[in-house]
Amino acid sequence: MDSGHRLDFADAALRRIRQDRLYRRLQRGAVNGPHITIDGQRLVNLCSNDYLGIPATPVRTGQCQSSSRLVSGNDSAHDDLEAALAGHKSQQAGLVFPTGYMANTGVIQAVAQKGDLIMSDELNHSSIIDACRLSGARVVVYGHNDMGGLERGLGRNAENRFIVTEGIFSMDGDYSDMPHITDIAARTGAIMIVDDAHGDFVAGRDGRGVPHMFGVADKTDIYISSLSKALGSFGGYVASDERIIQLCVNRSRPFIYTSAMPAFIAEHALERFLSDREARRQTLLGNTKMMADGLRSIGYDIQSQTHIIPVVVGREEDAVEMGKFLFKKGVFVQPIRYPTVPKGRARLRISVTAWLTGADINESLEAFEGAYGRFF
Repeated sequence: MDSGHRLDFADAALRRIRQDRLYRRLQRGAVNGPHITIDGQRLVNLCSNDYLGIPATPVRTGQCQSSSRLVSGNDSAHDDLEAALAGHKSQQAGLVFPTGYMANTGVIQAVAQKGDLIMSDELNHSSIIDACRLSGARVVVYGHNDMGGLERGLGRNAENRFIVTEGIFSMDGDYSDMPHITDIAARTGAIMIVDDAHGDFVAGRDGRGVPHMFGVADKTDIYISSLSKALGSFGGYVASDERIIQLCVNRSRPFIYTSAMPAFIAEHALERFLSDREARRQTLLGNTKMMADGLRSIGYDIQSQTHIIPVVVGREEDAVEMGKFLFKKGVFVQPIRYPTVPKGRARLRISVTAWLTGADINESLEAFEGAYGRFF
């Protein structure tokens, strides 16, 4: 049998995806500040996670290390960036990964082992779900921000207990109940892990993140975050006790068995970290309020208190059609469907950034007002 017939299973799989209205395709876009150009059309970009919109600076490229950091890929640029990030989180040490996804899979897999227990919020990101599976630990998923379910789950026997949650949940835009979760962790002796990819550099004083915003940074044991969202660079990192960092260096497969983050990317991330982030953060807060207030005035049920604003449509096909309608009106906001969100909870996920001007937001609101009568 030739390879064409051996791969026929893909046709059936893709057919099912299309029938369920879940088919995805790549779109080529050119991003420029608050706009994106797709197929020659310039649109307001409401899909970017570049929350602070730090103005672009030239990237000083150089030779890539082309090796893992444990072989010949380590560079002083990594050390400088990690020291800055550890200080940012009031932790002893830090470790950078080539991507945020690898940071989650690498850290959780390194610290949790067979015989341990992980309590994971049901709305945690796929990278956390995959990391928990890879760890070999027993995983119990508790209801979203359900403190009773969390505490009951922690009553199970285990050598070590971990709680892992996001700071700001990436699809609903709500906060983790950090005060109660960290209190439960302290009372039960559980190790507290927070993936603050969407809250880091945005939430709290100086953008130090969601645990700092809620005053529970001292009760957070392991921070995992991203350099490619609010900071607008690339990569991921962990900040924690020196012992945890050394455990990751010695046991984290995504760290050990991949090429190092290019040194010039580490330099780029540090440069953006040291920039005037606070001015951009204040602009983001103002833009978020303007967008959310405007959507509410139209009639949308907006519950989010953060820069991630989901407009829940319901049916997958309706979300797709609403996305197409907004596209024609000059606004780019992607429909989010199962399995990223539950079936029947498809949505348009708005990412507010500091890039947006008042005119951009007003143009977007005008388009959403036109969509409201059609889809709600």
